[in-house]
Amino acid sequence: MRQEFMVASQSNGNAPRIVALPAVKPESIEADAIVVFLTEGGVGSGAIAEFDTAAAGIVSRIIGTGEITGKRYECVPILAPNGLQAGQIVVIGLGKREELDAGTLYLAAATAARHLAARPRAKVVFVADGSWTSRQLEQAVAGAAVGMVGQDLYRSEKKRTPFGTTVWSNAPAATVDRGAMIAAGVNLARRLINMAPDDLYPQTFSIEAAALAGHAGVEIDIWDEARLLRERCHAILAVGKGSSRTPRMVILRYRGPVTNDDFPDLALVGKGVTFDSGGLSLKPSDSMLTMKLDMSGAAAMLAAITTIASMKLPIHIVAAIGLAENMTGPSAYKLGDVITARSGTTIEIHNTDAEGRLILADVLDVVRGMNPRRIIDAATLTGACVVALGNDVAGLFTNNQAWCDTVAAAARAVGEPVWQLPMYAEYDEQIKGEVADIKNVGDGRWGGAITAAKFLERFVGGIPWTHIDIAGPAFAEKPRPWTDGGGTGSMVRTLIELARGS
Repeated sequence: MRQEFMVASQSNGNAPRIVALPAVKPESIEADAIVVFLTEGGVGSGAIAEFDTAAAGIVSRIIGTGEITGKRYECVPILAPNGLQAGQIVVIGLGKREELDAGTLYLAAATAARHLAARPRAKVVFVADGSWTSRQLEQAVAGAAVGMVGQDLYRSEKKRTPFGTTVWSNAPAATVDRGAMIAAGVNLARRLINMAPDDLYPQTFSIEAAALAGHAGVEIDIWDEARLLRERCHAILAVGKGSSRTPRMVILRYRGPVTNDDFPDLALVGKGVTFDSGGLSLKPSDSMLTMKLDMSGAAAMLAAITTIASMKLPIHIVAAIGLAENMTGPSAYKLGDVITARSGTTIEIHNTDAEGRLILADVLDVVRGMNPRRIIDAATLTGACVVALGNDVAGLFTNNQAWCDTVAAAARAVGEPVWQLPMYAEYDEQIKGEVADIKNVGDGRWGGAITAAKFLERFVGGIPWTHIDIAGPAFAEKPRPWTDGGGTGSMVRTLIELARGS
């Protein structure tokens, strides 16, 4: 692994500085740029109205010309007029006031930050509105800190440069600190996803996890190939057979304050295929190009538990991550092979590119033995989920409706789009095997996201469980107004919100 990534994981020294200030008069703000938020219908009242008055009505005048409307994510830079000490003003639209939510603020702040991060800035001030809730402000702070960070880990000339200092005016320090922690978690997941697969593979992911766990005060246990063999994790070992880099399982545990129960409140499970060639069911080259993203679920779980620990949330939580490369080496597992998973279930292999569910089968069985109250897994599991829901929406699948409703509510609270798909018993028939207990794909191409979820359901033992298929939103192949392309850190914010509500 390249040294700069190891340093980044063990130290906050490279993290952008994010601070809070009480309400100050706009004319006294010294900064390269000031970001103000505008809803549709004019400046109205609140922080934007006060700012407009101090700026001699410049925002109102430009609204009158139709150049600024306040529509969602409309980003308009204005040269600051005389009387202000900032170099420029950026007006970012929030849409209709009555529809404002935390997710909109996250993306709006990210859009403004991404625009300004196109060149170095020593200091940027964001003006919060006093009408925002604490959760809304947190998400705005997180969005700004995520938007200024690009995917260009290896570029000599960066496309995005984080600000030297980000100041949130009219914002409580504790709320800003929490928003900054959330952003650090999202950016951690994004960095791991964006790393080259020759730098991030099972062993080096484990090293990263150990460094992060040590910094956050999280217990960690790393199972190497020998331990996986002793633990009968033959499914994850089968997937890794085609690679010279052996699989790993990383198990992390955090016990928050006032939690004394031996059994975890929540178990997080992540798929960590650090590169997926498809194995002998080889992917086409174009489909393989972005397959470093196939560990996005693992990145999300590692980022979530270390952030939850940093926030000192009162929860007992474990995270279990299965790590492997799916390659085509001489020992690669084959179509027609029968694998006995850790649970004792036999699995007939019909497609080596349906490897993520095999890894999760063993990891879920390990977690089941810890007797958690609830389980949630995240995985870039199926292209079928992208066909069903598109690139922006994650699929939810569950064996317990109340638990799924809780997960969906947490996702909505932070603005991460999710949609539940059915888990009818009839789908179980499609994964029944002729040679073994089950096979690793359903009958034909239809309903593939659901049959994959039904496969996973076999390994949770009736514990309330929700599976999140993040194949669509985990990776942006093209830039959006609020993010560069690459890893998005999908579901990190949802998992943190879920832990806070537990």
